[in-house]
Amino acid sequence: MTAKNLFSLAGFLLASFSAGAIGSQFGPGDWFAALTKPSWNPPGWLFGPVWSLLYTMMGVAAWRVWRVGGFGGARVAMGAFAFQLVLNAAWSWLFFGLHRMDLAFFEIIVLWFAILATAIAFRRIDRPAAWMLVPYLAWVAFATVLNATFWRLNAG
Repeated sequence: MTAKNLFSLAGFLLASFSAGAIGSQFGPGDWFAALTKPSWNPPGWLFGPVWSLLYTMMGVAAWRVWRVGGFGGARVAMGAFAFQLVLNAAWSWLFFGLHRMDLAFFEIIVLWFAILATAIAFRRIDRPAAWMLVPYLAWVAFATVLNATFWRLNAG
């Protein structure tokens, strides 16, 4: 691997993990601890490893697309990728920061469609990159149902 490819891979990983770092500024805290949770709510320790894997796969996927198309040839794919990263970071702010499960629910639906659009755009350039987003899409689908359940259990 050339130094340019290694440096660019690091940049895409940094971009992906930056969304997580921004989102982590709004942690669960006491408010979340007091919420009524469904029995199938994942344990807290699971989120760090899952998101680390997902952010790594997202960064590698974007890097693969960039390697094939560059920013010019993959403009739509790179734009979709950046947009979903912004939405990814914003969800934590809405849910944990503002305690707005309702807005977070609607935002996570938009996030899911943005991830799907990114995967479709990636598929046109590099099929393995698109497949690398499938676990992320599945996790966000699960999180959408979980978000809706929190909202339903704690509305009032």
